[in-house]
Amino acid sequence: QVQLVESVGGSVQAGGSLRLSCAASGDAYTVYRGWFRQAPGKEREGVAGIDRNDLTVYADSVKGRFTISQDNAKNTVYLQMNSLKPEDTAMYYCAAVSSWGRAYGRRWDDPMRYNYWGQGTQVTVSS
Repeated sequence: QVQLVESVGGSVQAGGSLRLSCAASGDAYTVYRGWFRQAPGKEREGVAGIDRNDLTVYADSVKGRFTISQDNAKNTVYLQMNSLKPEDTAMYYCAAVSSWGRAYGRRWDDPMRYNYWGQGTQVTVSS
């Protein structure tokens, strides 16, 4: 069983920055990690993904502003968010998948790809 613990989000003004972290429990082994977000009344959407070789992918809406990274020694994934916009306001979730068997055939931004989820952390960007 993998537990994912996210850092506290926050509130910033437009143009500001925040960094989220997501730590996986102890010796948990995951093959892919992702960040998702969900705004009120909207579906959960993929924000960024990263594999164990640091290959990354981003949603078009955050390219050039957000950076996903990881520290495998700490079993932690980060999401650095710069140039934040009001439309980035959402609950942010980290996710992980523990086997390529589960991930196979599913896009990185398909929530069904992941079998572990964090509790969510709120990010609010004011104009």
